[in-house]
Amino acid sequence: MIAYNSDITLRMADEKDLETILYFIKSIAEFEKLTEEVTTDVEKLRASLFGKHSNAEAILAEDGTTAVGFVVFFHNFSTFTGKKGIHLEDIFVESEYRNQGVGKLLMQKLFEIALERNCERLDLTALNWNENALRFYESLGAKPQTEWTAFRFDKDTLQSLVASKK
Repeated sequence: MIAYNSDITLRMADEKDLETILYFIKSIAEFEKLTEEVTTDVEKLRASLFGKHSNAEAILAEDGTTAVGFVVFFHNFSTFTGKKGIHLEDIFVESEYRNQGVGKLLMQKLFEIALERNCERLDLTALNWNENALRFYESLGAKPQTEWTAFRFDKDTLQSLVASKK
């Protein structure tokens, strides 16, 4: 086990990190047994993270020059507060760096960004079966929103609905 040390640094990702970001995305998908759902590639990520109309950002955690974790997030909006918030899309830490404080460092940086940007809140979702993630978020003070049910319209459904004008 690698002991947590002060060599872990955080920085905003840039275009040279696209392969690393894609690697982490594929690692999350493998952990969640959803590898077949990963359809992104470096060019899609370049447009979404760094393009003219980019809509997401990433932070990397590094041990020296080795990336050991990341977080991807984007802004959302609350009509009730009239303010933007942050939605944490993904967080991942390499297995040998887990339980060493790296995830907490990434979350702390995200908390700081939320406050610097005058965000009202930070939202995220976690898989119901991922007890380690659930415990981690709750240990940081996150409160489960059990009164909400998540829904999704996938691309095929969207296309069908637009075609039928339901």
